[in-house]
Parts: sequence; C-alpha cells; structure tokens
Amino acid sequence: MRLGFAVKVLAQAGLKSNDTRRWQSSPHLSVSLAYLRDILVYLQQAQVRMYRMSSDLAPYITHPGMPQLRGQIQECAAELAAIGQFARQADIRLSIHPAAHVVLDAWDEQIAAHSAADLVAQSEILDRMGLGSDAVVIAHVGGLYGDREASLDRFAARHQQLPESVRRRLVLENDERAYSIGDTYRVHQQTGIRLVIDVLHYLCNPTPGLDLRQALRVALGTWPDGQIPKIHFSSPCTVLGALKRGGQPDRVQATLREPGLSQHADLLDPFSFIDLLHLADGCRDFDVMLECKAKDIALLRLRRHLARLVPELVASRSIS
Repeated sequence: MRLGFAVKVLAQAGLKSNDTRRWQSSPHLSVSLAYLRDILVYLQQAQVRMYRMSSDLAPYITHPGMPQLRGQIQECAAELAAIGQFARQADIRLSIHPAAHVVLDAWDEQIAAHSAADLVAQSEILDRMGLGSDAVVIAHVGGLYGDREASLDRFAARHQQLPESVRRRLVLENDERAYSIGDTYRVHQQTGIRLVIDVLHYLCNPTPGLDLRQALRVALGTWPDGQIPKIHFSSPCTVLGALKRGGQPDRVQATLREPGLSQHADLLDPFSFIDLLHLADGCRDFDVMLECKAKDIALLRLRRHLARLVPELVASRSIS
C-alpha cells in the first residue's frame, strides 16, 4: 500500500511544484519538469512512493488566447520520457487531478470542449512519460445544473467522445455535495470508467443503503485485475477560524467561524486511518492518496504513528 500526497512539498524547503510565472514571462513545461525531478529525488530519499503532480505543469497550454504556448508537451518529449523513467525506477506512482474549471458535464458546450482539451493534454503528459495504467487523471462529474440525471448522462456521453488515450487514464471521484459514490457508479455502468472513492466525501455525502465497507468494495471492483486501485483519505478540519470584518484598522472585529465538514485538516487522525484498514480487511490491495494541508509532513507523521500503533497491519499491507 503506497501512501501519497498532493503537489506541494513542505517537509523540505525550496522545492517548487511547477512554473508559476504569469504568461507575460513565457512560463514553460521544461521549467516545471526540472522542479518535478527535484521533487522525485526527494520522494525517493524519503521513501514516499506516490505523488500527485500539479495540474499546471504545462502553463496555459490549452488557453484559447495563447497559441504560442500550445507546443510545450511536444517540445519536452525527451524531458518527459526521462522523468517517467526516473519515476518508474524509483517505483513512484504519479497522477494528476485537473483544476476545478475542468467540468466535463458542463451545460455550456464551449466549457465542456475546453475541459476535454485539458484532459487530453494531461493524459498526453502521462503518456509521454511512459507511465502505466495506474498513472491516472482524476475527475469529478461537475455541476448539477438543475438536473442530476441529465448531468450524469451528459458526463457519460462526453466521456465516450474522448480519445481512447484519455479514457484509459481518466478515473471518476465522488464529491462531498453533488455526486455520491452511487452516482459515480452509475456512470461506471454506462462507460466502464474506474472509480476513486474519497472517504471523507463519502461520509459527507453517503449513498443510502451503501455503507462505507460496501462503497469501498464497489469502487475497488471497478478496477480491472492487474491494476492497483487508489482511494482518497483525509481528516476533517476541527479548528475554528477567525473571520475579520468591519471597523477601523485599529478596531477590526474578529468572529469565530466553524470549518466545513469536508474541509481538510492539516494532519491526519491515525485512529481513523487504522479503522479504515480494519474496514478494508479482505479487500484487494489499494493505494491511498492523503489529502491534507500539511502534505508530506502529515504523511511522514502518519507513517510513524502507524509503525508504533499497528506494526502488524503495516507489515501485512506493506504500507510505505
């Protein structure tokens, strides 16, 4: 069982996830890949074997008003191949989660077309890295647009219109409000798309008649034999925030604000993770992407706690 984290590295200073320069400075995928290689070296040293790359690796590559930036993937073919070879040799599983503006079920055809273009570009990045079927692009269904059933059907139809190179990379995640694991399973039945279950999203937006153990088995069962499924795990934030408002600068009033149920905590509750491991007893092997604000700091802390609290589970599932 690989444990992974997303995008930003916090435990080691100076590591950037992607080229963040604005378009006026001609940002480029080649710069992002140099940063990514440094991150992969760090991951290898820290024995972290799963990582979600930034969705902005190739800056502005699908922007309709910037055709001068569209050729970055082809220009970096050699660098992408080298990065992919490094990741394979280090046994690091890579993935990409598109930004929130990628909405394949959009009512607006132009938005849907732009979303598809982003998915094509991100899939091509993984292809040119030479990565296997476990290197996935994780999508959400999108908005409700006033009609859940029509939106699900629209996602399924547009999924079928995507190039095969994208369909074999794309996986679908349940969300905390609009689309439950039951909804995503309906799309799977129509398209064959693999599912990723986000445990916190399931707890916030459960499917009636489907408990977490059953939902986990449903999601894992959508992955073909020979592939390792992945799931998402996080702990909900329990820290009150301060919301400042009104008054003169020297008289600003602060009010306390409760975090949302689906808001991620900085760190991870090791006892809830242990409960998940027990719940998954008898399930096929899977990897876990940890979605926490403290990123690799939280992952390394969780690993230490698991090794102390449940060494037998760590050994039996080869957690790393």
